[in-house]
Amino acid sequence: MHPLPIAPPPRLLMGPGPINSDPRVLHAMSAQLVGQFDPAMTEYMAETQELYRRVFRTGNEATLLVDGTSRAGIEAAMVSLVRPGDRVLVPVFGRFGSLLVEIAERCGAEVHALHAEWGTVFAPEQIEAAIREVRPTLLAVVHGDTSTTMVQPLADLGRICRENGVLFYSDVTASLGGNDVRTDEWGLDAVTAGLQKCLGGPSGSAPLTLSPAAVAVLDERRSIEAGLRAPGAGDADSPAPAERIRSNYFDLAMILDYWGPKRLNHHTEATTMLYGARECARILLEEGLDAAIGRHALHGSAMLEGVRGLGLEVFGDVAHKMTNVVGVAIPDGVDGDAVRGELLTDYGIEIGTSFGPLHGRIWRIGTMGYNARRDAVLTTLAALEQVLRRAGAAVTAGGGTGAALDVYAATA
Repeated sequence: MHPLPIAPPPRLLMGPGPINSDPRVLHAMSAQLVGQFDPAMTEYMAETQELYRRVFRTGNEATLLVDGTSRAGIEAAMVSLVRPGDRVLVPVFGRFGSLLVEIAERCGAEVHALHAEWGTVFAPEQIEAAIREVRPTLLAVVHGDTSTTMVQPLADLGRICRENGVLFYSDVTASLGGNDVRTDEWGLDAVTAGLQKCLGGPSGSAPLTLSPAAVAVLDERRSIEAGLRAPGAGDADSPAPAERIRSNYFDLAMILDYWGPKRLNHHTEATTMLYGARECARILLEEGLDAAIGRHALHGSAMLEGVRGLGLEVFGDVAHKMTNVVGVAIPDGVDGDAVRGELLTDYGIEIGTSFGPLHGRIWRIGTMGYNARRDAVLTTLAALEQVLRRAGAAVTAGGGTGAALDVYAATA
């Protein structure tokens, strides 16, 4: 039988991401393709770079998109900045810190990991002490780790890195657009993100920005593919093999030459994803960064108080929780996966479970991007109450929506 056209079921995605894309992003992504060096295309690329400078709050010239999911941005930053044998320090407070450890190890780094209990974050003094002991080339930190819902404060770490001659990288995929991120003010040298959370788009494009100090590292490792070199250039345009960036696709020096004035062909830019990424940033800046962060804080607070109003326990150090996702302890005697399944089947609402030591212990409920809205919060809380009642859990009747409405009334 010939497959039918794609027709996804209606879903309200209230997990830790992805979320429902803003309809304006989907509309932008339906636009027709143009050639990768068409003047219209290169103008869209330049516009997208400037938009993301504003989103990242940076003046970095080296601001662009990596074609691929947010993990592609992470890997591009790590493989381009980390030489084999470099020391890399990674503070791990959830699953995605462990991912940074693995990627750094695959880059051939000497990796030193700090570990905090899941549900907590690090004090700057802990990271500073580790930097002084390890003397790393690079500090790699996840900003918001959705596996635990925690956000690691970064504001003091840039100064510590500068004083110790350390490059500072952070993955802000889960936080950008819904939590404060200040690239230049915080002294970040490399920052990578994705679209599928607070930016309100689909997974598949990774915005990235690099400081001049990070670009200087790339310049030392810069190479030009043999097929693109000028006649007679020979191997002069390529460093020693040991120094060359170990990935071709994720070689940020080459990608910068593609996005920059040279327009050296590297790959065929994912045009439709560029349209989507451009629209995500345009919508966010139209709302205003501070307004968007405030919107996430409001609806995140309503969801937080709503789950408490149902009599449920919130996971982790709430003082260091992201605005856009809350961890909820699964009540004793309740089958967490069955609750998630019933929410999806009967109400069309998706919430998340977690990973590793938290799998089966908590649900993760997101309020982010296009879904950071009053109706989405209230609908999710009302449905969760009914499903929990059917599961035999003792919940406060109307407590979830009532507590959320109190938050909205207090901020009206």
